[in-house]
Amino acid sequence: MKILLVGYGKMGKTIEKIATQRGHTIAGRVDIGSGDAIVPGADVAIEFTQPGAAVGNITKCIVAGIPVVSGTTGWLEKIGEVKTVVEKNDGAFFYASNYSLGVNIFFKMNEYLAKLMSAQDNYHVSVDETHHTQKKDAPSGTAITIAEGIIRYLPWKRSWINEPSDSAEKLVINSFRVDPAPGTHSVKYKSAIDDIEIIHTAHSREGFALGAVLVAEWMRGRKGCFTMDDFLSF
Repeated sequence: MKILLVGYGKMGKTIEKIATQRGHTIAGRVDIGSGDAIVPGADVAIEFTQPGAAVGNITKCIVAGIPVVSGTTGWLEKIGEVKTVVEKNDGAFFYASNYSLGVNIFFKMNEYLAKLMSAQDNYHVSVDETHHTQKKDAPSGTAITIAEGIIRYLPWKRSWINEPSDSAEKLVINSFRVDPAPGTHSVKYKSAIDDIEIIHTAHSREGFALGAVLVAEWMRGRKGCFTMDDFLSF
């Protein structure tokens, strides 16, 4: 399979390593300063760039007939624009806030725990996320996905906030930027009697990169918009 790498930072380089180990070839590398070097004929593009560039990068690939696997976070207020482009061009698009298979299992654990806690309003819930200092967006897309999973099942939570708050309706996400830190996410339910906590800690970028390559392999021949729920059949 010929893979176009859109974004050639640390994640792009790790994806390249995993992809070539799995027998794929790199059709091209698009990075800051490389212009609009979208390579015709690529089987799939894997896009890990910056929030401000994501929609433009995805659109160029879709219009060129290249399926896109995107892992850029911090731009989802424009997801409707991308879905329209995919529909108009009979394209294929896959988005996930995190491609680690372990994190996606963690998402489901988080939702299940929130269901169990939905009648326990004596617990205060919060989300912590820690990443390296080069990460541009805060909170992380993974933390937002976790928060949305909690809000879906806790009737007293209405929205999340990325700063301290005493509002019972706000779910606080605490963001920390520390080097080196590939990514740690935790959910804590705290009461006067006890605490309940679940944690996912990434040890390297390779888990994220492998997930993205596996999804790229799965995308061949598909049309439409997909998420990790489709890939993992949760």
